[in-house]
Amino acid sequence: MAANTISALPISPCYRKVNHFPPFPRSLTLTPYNLVLSSVIGSELSLRSINARRGVLKHCRPAVATVSLLLPTAKPERTSSEKLPKWSARATRAYSLGQVEAHKLKYPKTGTESLLMGILVEGTSFAAQYLRENGITFYKVREEAINLLGTSVDKYYAPDDPPLTEPAQRAIDWAVDEKLKSGESGEITTTHLLLGIWSEKDYAGHKILETLGFDDEKAKELAKSINVD
Repeated sequence: MAANTISALPISPCYRKVNHFPPFPRSLTLTPYNLVLSSVIGSELSLRSINARRGVLKHCRPAVATVSLLLPTAKPERTSSEKLPKWSARATRAYSLGQVEAHKLKYPKTGTESLLMGILVEGTSFAAQYLRENGITFYKVREEAINLLGTSVDKYYAPDDPPLTEPAQRAIDWAVDEKLKSGESGEITTTHLLLGIWSEKDYAGHKILETLGFDDEKAKELAKSINVD
């Protein structure tokens, strides 16, 4: 699977002036928790530039992150395709933040409801703004998710990055299919992801959206800006 990389400076045990950049340690996979450390996915300069401007390196575990801009797919032929459209940085963050929300609620898997929460937690995309303008907020979605699915028992250990449910995987693949069918260049957006969630009519994400006033007319209106992220 193709991957882009962002590089974070190794951090010394104490504060010190930055006179040079030491060699980078080996790469490790980016988890949903340290994904949010950088606001620019795929940029090799984001964390380096921030630390250089501050003139200090704060105490932290050394980390270098490798970020895939291809979300998981149930279609094996896509994993090695160099022509497959990449997901936007916002959509990738929304996906990972959805995993975080699933973990918080102690769900064993990341469902369409968690992906929906991830879109709203990320918050900067056109899709998230459209939802908020229509009264659909993160807290309302979370409350509806708990009403619909409940939460797991207190002693249950939820994985840090819960795998996708089948409906959530289909929502992601729907988004990719729609982008491919359009024949247009550019990235797969958070709007594609939201409409993919809506396409799974019998599952939690769709039901929550419907309860909060989202409908096919709003989906059609949103689809007019599907390439806007």
